[in-house]
Amino acid sequence: MSEYKQKLKDWKFKSTDDHAWLQACVPGCVHLDLLNNGIITNPFEGTNEKQLQWIDRKDWEYVTDFDAPRELLDHSHSELVFECLDTYAEIYLNDKHVLTADNMFRTWTVDIKSLLLERGNRLRVVFRSPIEAGLAKLEANGFGYPAPNDDSVTGGLDDRKVSVFSRKAPFHYGWDWGPRFVTSGISKDISLVGWTGYRIKDVFIQQTEVSARSARAKALVEIQSELEGTVELSVATDEGHRWVQPARLVAGIQTVEMSIEIESPKLWWSRGLGEAKLYAFEAKIRLGKDEGVSRSVRTGLRSLKLIRKPDERGTSFYFELNGIPVFAKGANHIPNDSFFTEVTSERYRHEIASAAESNFNMLRIWGGGIYEQDVFYDLCDEYGILVWQDFMFACSMYPGDEAFLDSVRGEAVDNVRRLRNHPCIALWCGNNEIDTAWSHYKEDAGWGWKQQYTAELREKIWADYEAIFHRLLPEVVAEHAPQTDYWPSSPMQAVTNDGGQHATNNSSSGDIHFWAVWHSSEPFENYKLNVGRFMSEYGFQSFPEYDTVRTYASEDQMALDSEVMLHHQKNGRGNFLIKEYSDKYLQEPKDFVSFLYMSQVLQAEGMKMAIEAHRRQKDYCMGTLYWQMNDCWPVASWSSMDYLGRWKAVQYYARRSFRDVSISIDQNEDRLEFHAVSDILAPVSGALEWSLYDFQGNVLKQSNHPVVVPANKAVKLFDLSISDLLGDFDPARTVLQARLVQGGKLLDSKEHYFAYMKHLELGTGTEIEATEVEGSFGSEFVLTSSSLAKQVWLKSEEEGVFTDNFFDLIPGIPKTVRFLKRNSGDTAFATASPGKLEVSSMADYVSR
Repeated sequence: MSEYKQKLKDWKFKSTDDHAWLQACVPGCVHLDLLNNGIITNPFEGTNEKQLQWIDRKDWEYVTDFDAPRELLDHSHSELVFECLDTYAEIYLNDKHVLTADNMFRTWTVDIKSLLLERGNRLRVVFRSPIEAGLAKLEANGFGYPAPNDDSVTGGLDDRKVSVFSRKAPFHYGWDWGPRFVTSGISKDISLVGWTGYRIKDVFIQQTEVSARSARAKALVEIQSELEGTVELSVATDEGHRWVQPARLVAGIQTVEMSIEIESPKLWWSRGLGEAKLYAFEAKIRLGKDEGVSRSVRTGLRSLKLIRKPDERGTSFYFELNGIPVFAKGANHIPNDSFFTEVTSERYRHEIASAAESNFNMLRIWGGGIYEQDVFYDLCDEYGILVWQDFMFACSMYPGDEAFLDSVRGEAVDNVRRLRNHPCIALWCGNNEIDTAWSHYKEDAGWGWKQQYTAELREKIWADYEAIFHRLLPEVVAEHAPQTDYWPSSPMQAVTNDGGQHATNNSSSGDIHFWAVWHSSEPFENYKLNVGRFMSEYGFQSFPEYDTVRTYASEDQMALDSEVMLHHQKNGRGNFLIKEYSDKYLQEPKDFVSFLYMSQVLQAEGMKMAIEAHRRQKDYCMGTLYWQMNDCWPVASWSSMDYLGRWKAVQYYARRSFRDVSISIDQNEDRLEFHAVSDILAPVSGALEWSLYDFQGNVLKQSNHPVVVPANKAVKLFDLSISDLLGDFDPARTVLQARLVQGGKLLDSKEHYFAYMKHLELGTGTEIEATEVEGSFGSEFVLTSSSLAKQVWLKSEEEGVFTDNFFDLIPGIPKTVRFLKRNSGDTAFATASPGKLEVSSMADYVSR
C-alpha cells in the first residue's frame, strides 16, 4: 500500500473580465501577483493603499494545466486537497464544478477519480469578490453588526461593515495598526493525492497523565480503508519505545486507540524551566505481507493546565506546567505580513528566536489574524514558547445562522486537529474582546454596541454569541483536544451569566486588557494601580527607526502630521498621543528623526513600568503579555519589533525586565522599594548591592544587603527613605544602581532615577567610547562614557541585534556587548561583526 502526493504548479491568473493571462505565484494572492506583474505599485509605500481598493471588488480566476502521472492513475482513489482558499471560490476540473469554498481557515478535499485525465487536465479556481459576497449577506441579514476595525470607509463602503459575514482573516479589512487589503487567492498548496487500500489520515498522541515518573497517553490513529481485515498496528518513538496490537479494519474511516506508557519520560518544558524535549511518534499499519503505510507526528510530553481556583483575593488564573506554576512572560502576536504567504520560515524563526532571546515563555496568537502556519508552532515547540491560541474572532459580533455555525464548526475542527499535537498550545480562547465590548449584563458597560439595537435584536445577537463561544467552540475543543483548556473570551472574569462575567481594569478573576494608559491618556504610573490575575493586553506605541520609516516615506514627509506619516498611523490620533506622553516624560527632541528615537525610549519606559509592576505581584498576577510583538507592514504601532524585524528599544527593555531572576526598584512617595522576582526552581542566596552616583560617576553612597530570593516567587527585599538617601543631592543629577550578585556572579542590575527624564541634567558633552574586544573578530565591544550616557543606542550596518542596547552608561562602569547577526540558517542569530557601528545617546537627540 502507498500514497501519492504532488503539489500543483505553473499557475496563471486574471480578472474574470479580462482576456490576458498573467503569471501567478502559488501560494500567494491577487495583490502580490498584480505587484509581481507590474500592474500595481508597492502597497506599503506612501498612501498607495488608498489606490488599491478596487482589487477586492473584482472576481479573479487562477488556472493550471497538468498531466496525471501513472503513479496517481494507478491508485483507486484520487483527490484534490486545498489547504487554504481565500475565500469565496468555485473550483472546476476539466470544466466540471467540483467544489464551492467559503472559509479561508478550512482544508477542502474533493474526490476527482472519475474526472481525471491522463493528459491535459485543467484546474480552474474562480474567486468571487469577498466584498460583493459580504454586501449580499449584509442585505439578506437585514441589519449590520458592530465592527469598529473594519475600515469600510477606505474601502468605499461608507458604514457598511461586511467583514463579520466572511470566515476570512479579520485584519484584512483593516485594523488600528494595519492597512485594508482584502485579499483573494490560493494561500496554501493545492495537491493531487492518490491512495489505494488503506492509509493513515491522522495520529493524535492524547496525553492522559504525565509526570516525571510516567507518561500515559492514547495513540489515536485514524485510518481510512477500502479493505476489511485485521492489520498490525504499531507505534514507535525515536527513543526506542514500541507498542504493537492488532486492529480490525472495515471499509470507511475508523479511529483505533492504543494505550501507551513511557517510564521516566523526558518532559517538555517552557523556556527557562528546562529542555523543550520533543518525541517523534511513528504509527504504522500492515496487512499480511504488505509493506504497510506509516505517519509520523512530533510532540512533547507534558502536563499543562489553566488553574482557576478561588482564593482570598478572587480566583487564580495561571498555567501549571508539569506541576509548576508558570508566570507567563511575553507578548501578543499578529500576522507578520498583510500578505501572509510572504512570511518565510526565516522570518518566523527570527520572531520566535527573538522571543526566546528576550526571555519570553509565551505568545498569544490574537483572534483577528490567522491560525498560524505549521512552522510557527514547530518553532514554538522547539524554543519552549507557550501559545495562547485565539480562535479567529475579534472586536465584532457575528451571525448565528445555521450555515455560519456549520462553517465555524468545520473551521474549528480543522484547526484544533491540526494543532493538537503541539506541546506549545496552552489554551484555546474563543475570541478577542467581544464579551467586554458587548457587556450584555451591564447596561452602562461595554463599547456602546448593544445600545444601537432593539431589545429583541440584542437578545438575538447575544444568543448567537453564546451559541458560538459558549457551546460550539468549547464542544469542539473538548471532543478533539480534551487535554487543552478553553476560555470563552479575552478579557473576562468567568462565565457567570451576570455582571460579574465582564472584565474590568481591576478584576480579581480572569484576565485583563488594560488600555487606560494610551486610549484614555492616563499616566504610566497607573500601570502600578491596575494589576490583575493575568494581564493579557496592554501597550504603548512608538515609531520604527528612521531606516524603516524611509521604506515608506520620503524625506519631505518627515513630519508628525504629514500625509504619509498620518496614513501609516492607523490609530486615529496616535501620533499626537505619542507626543502628548513625550511632552510629559521626555525632553523635547531636536527634530523629527530624533522624535522617532525618543518615541521608542518612551514606549520602552512605559512597558518597563507595566511589566515590573506585574512581576512584583507574582502569585496574585501570573502573566504579562504586552501588545504587541510584531507588525504586518512598516508603521507606527505598539510593536516591539518592526516590520523588518528590527528590535525597537522596548524589545531590549523586555529582555531585561523578563530575566528569570530580576530585580525591580519602585518609588512610592518617599519610599524606594527593592524587589526581586525569580522564575527559577531553586532559591537564590546572594547580595543586593546599591550605589548612588552623580552623573560624573562619583560614588555618593553605597550599601550591601544579604538577601534570599525564594524559588519561583517575588519578594520585597527592603526599602529606603528617599529623603534620607538623597539628602542635599540634586535628584536631577543623581542615579542609583542596584546589583543582585550571587557567588561573585552578577544576576541583574537596574538603574533608578529620582526625576522624570524630562528633568534630568544630562549635559551636552557626553563622550562614549566603544573598544573592540581583542579576539572577538569585531563582534564584541566594551563601552565606556565620560559622563552619564542615557539610552545608549548601538546601530549596526548588518541586520541583527545586540546582546544589550538602549542602556545607560555610568562613568567608571564599563558595559560589554556582543553583536548577533541575523542568520538565514537553522540558528536565527550568529555572532559576527556589525560592520559599521554607530553609537549615540539621548544627549544627541534632545533640543538645546
